[in-house]
Amino acid sequence: MAEILITGGAGFIGSTLIRKLSEKGYRIAIIDDLSTGSEDNLPDNVRLHRVDIRSAVVDRIFEIENPKYLFHLAAQLNVRRSVADPMFDADVNVMGTLNMLQAAQKAGVEKIIFTSTGGAIYGEQEYFPADENHPTNPDSPYGITKLAAEKYIQFFFKTHGMKYCIFRLANVYGPRQSTIGEAGVVAAFFDRFLSGEEAIINGNGRQTRDFVFVGDVADALIKGMDYPNCNIFNIGTTIETTILQLFRMIRDISDYEQKEIFGPPKAGEQIRSVITHKKAEKELGWLPHTSLMEGLQKTYQYFKSNKRKTTQTMS
Repeated sequence: MAEILITGGAGFIGSTLIRKLSEKGYRIAIIDDLSTGSEDNLPDNVRLHRVDIRSAVVDRIFEIENPKYLFHLAAQLNVRRSVADPMFDADVNVMGTLNMLQAAQKAGVEKIIFTSTGGAIYGEQEYFPADENHPTNPDSPYGITKLAAEKYIQFFFKTHGMKYCIFRLANVYGPRQSTIGEAGVVAAFFDRFLSGEEAIINGNGRQTRDFVFVGDVADALIKGMDYPNCNIFNIGTTIETTILQLFRMIRDISDYEQKEIFGPPKAGEQIRSVITHKKAEKELGWLPHTSLMEGLQKTYQYFKSNKRKTTQTMS
């Protein structure tokens, strides 16, 4: 039996969360189909159920583990894929979430902690930074399905009494972020520079994002366990950074010579995105402690070390 069940636990945020929860002594099990996560990210003291969140098997997993808390992190995260294939996006993010909610409700889970999006859910912002009361006008199917998942979670509380904390995350970056597929821009830039390849800036580079370090995000999620009420929280830094500024910071950290190269903008991507964490600070006592430069340095050291290990293995 596990006190905590985490979907997507072998992924970037999930594996960081697991390490912090393990240090606190919790018994943990995860559900992950390893389509984007890696078993290498997992410590030895967690049980892995290699299952898709849409599978009927999850009912049995909840019976076996009987968790008190469900951290639901698994999702289709690729904004561009959601634009190209909205049916698949909805199947994973809406039907997969519903499958988990029904299984959790049957098993008597006390609380679900859900990772939503603090950028795509608001769409092009009407004011800056966005708070939790900002109108939700998502421009992509990904944002639409995350909003739908939030509404289903609220329905399960009203109907079945299953408590929740919903965290709308800014652009999360840090060690173990995937460089495969539509990687986060930080991981993509570091991967390109460390491979000696050109990094392309989509659009004019003046689009902005709010970059929050993965360790700080995991701390916020853990605070949701003891929070006595149901609520929605933005988790970001309230600092707006352009992609061009980010590119130059990562280039300088990597000590790599490359001029800016611009490509076409991508469909479904926002022009400006920045959120305020004032509510999380007031209600949870949470603050982002890692500056962007500090977080990028930590991320660089991880990718540099990982790249070296990969090269040694291949040679």
